[in-house]
Amino acid sequence: MNHFAGNDAGNSKTTNTTNLIMSTTKTKTPPNSSPNGTGSASVEPTTYRTNPEVEGKIDAYIKENPKHWSYLQGMPRDRLERTVVLNEVRQVERQQRIRDGMMKRINNDPKLKEAYEILVKDVPEDQREEVMTQMQRQKQRVVARSQTQQQTRGQAVGV
Repeated sequence: MNHFAGNDAGNSKTTNTTNLIMSTTKTKTPPNSSPNGTGSASVEPTTYRTNPEVEGKIDAYIKENPKHWSYLQGMPRDRLERTVVLNEVRQVERQQRIRDGMMKRINNDPKLKEAYEILVKDVPEDQREEVMTQMQRQKQRVVARSQTQQQTRGQAVGV
């Protein structure tokens, strides 16, 4: 999920807040074109949305961790960029470990696996595992939500 380039496809919540826009003065060269101008590089500056809530969290973190903020400001741009990429790589690896764990859980239960295979029989072969893990995640959310509601009701009755 890209929080900075204005991609809100993964956000299920909508708010009535106004998005502030920042623009950079530097143009970015697309990855498939060369920096010497032989490619069809865009001349328009990149715009980024800002979320006031996220900006507030960042400002609070900076206030609470001034030494770390100074360290980050002192980092060379290349190192800073590589750190951001490393964080994204770690996030992708974490998601893959979660997917692998879900598939292992599904594959270890023959009845569960058969049930999922019936549900995804019309899904293209290369997308079946992803669809199965999505259904398993949704199932876990529903179960967790119902358990939380039961606990909340149990506490309310016990009071």
